[in-house]
Amino acid sequence: MYRRSAAAAVLLAAALTLTACSSGGDDADADAKAKPPASSAAPDPADAPAPSAPAADAKPTGPVLPDAKLTPKTGSFTAEEKKYLSGRVPEKMDPAAVLQTGQEACQRVARTAKRDKDAATGAVITGEIAGAKDAITQLCPDQKPILAAAEKGFPEGPRQSPAAGNYRALTQATNCTWEAKGKDGAVLASGPETPPKAGDKITATIPAGTAEFNSSGCYAWIPA
Repeated sequence: MYRRSAAAAVLLAAALTLTACSSGGDDADADAKAKPPASSAAPDPADAPAPSAPAADAKPTGPVLPDAKLTPKTGSFTAEEKKYLSGRVPEKMDPAAVLQTGQEACQRVARTAKRDKDAATGAVITGEIAGAKDAITQLCPDQKPILAAAEKGFPEGPRQSPAAGNYRALTQATNCTWEAKGKDGAVLASGPETPPKAGDKITATIPAGTAEFNSSGCYAWIPA
């Protein structure tokens, strides 16, 4: 009886496995068709998986490979790639793995910018695309306009002693609000004056003498 039961269990498991493989293949095909191709201009920052190597914007605190040993297992690195890797590769890690994190940052910036430059700029400002500054500088200089725009902006949240001027929020969310306060805590300006509608551009004017500018739901800001 035990042997029959065991045999029956094996046969049932095999049948379930075959069924799962068959249905799983169909689901995988459907999922593949639903996703945009790799060359699509769909925004990427939130979708891309985190790199397996150390964060692209963080340099190791322990021993690192000397520049003379920054060589891949096959082929060679370009001068720009070596500059990017200098001081960034932990002693026992493959330099190519670290380089890949920078290349992935470049790819994410490029794919996002192709569809929406504001989204790419915001992702660099907020750090959503980690290590974008170094990656763009050394590995994908064609994206320097995005970096230049990002360096003039700042993320949502409290900001001390901001430069006076007009700014534009890099969001189309309708829950973006902002407030500028003086040194005594008095509100100097706030907005939006009327509730924004979906797709509206949200701007803020920071008065001279603002001690703190705080915003919520606005993602990031750049000069208007």
